[in-house]
Amino acid sequence: MNLALRWMKFNAVGGLGIGVQLGALAVLKSLFGVNYLWATGWAVEMAVLHNFFWHMHWTWGDRKAGWRVALLRLVRFNLTTGALSIFSNLVLMRWLVGQWKLHYLWANLIAIAATSIANFLMSEWFVFRRRDS
Repeated sequence: MNLALRWMKFNAVGGLGIGVQLGALAVLKSLFGVNYLWATGWAVEMAVLHNFFWHMHWTWGDRKAGWRVALLRLVRFNLTTGALSIFSNLVLMRWLVGQWKLHYLWANLIAIAATSIANFLMSEWFVFRRRDS
């Protein structure tokens, strides 16, 4: 599969993941009163797990793997794109919401966009690399 098509699939899954993340963030903060930074961390992890499932089966579905490789990929995904996403979201949310007083959902959209390209490249070259298939 060419890189442009994979990038489009990545962004389609990411679009769904944004819905998961923003929905979880809104529910955790508004409904349950969780601090916006704690809610952000949990919401990002929910989106990371959602996105991993779809990336494994659709975005990088051509790179089939047995359950051991799939588990290794899940660990790599969480330690790379997951960790980067949580870190960047927390830092940017603290700055955008805490300092600039931006609404937490708008701030979260900015934080998501800021890590998109790095997450794609880590997934392409490390998490779902060809030599695992």
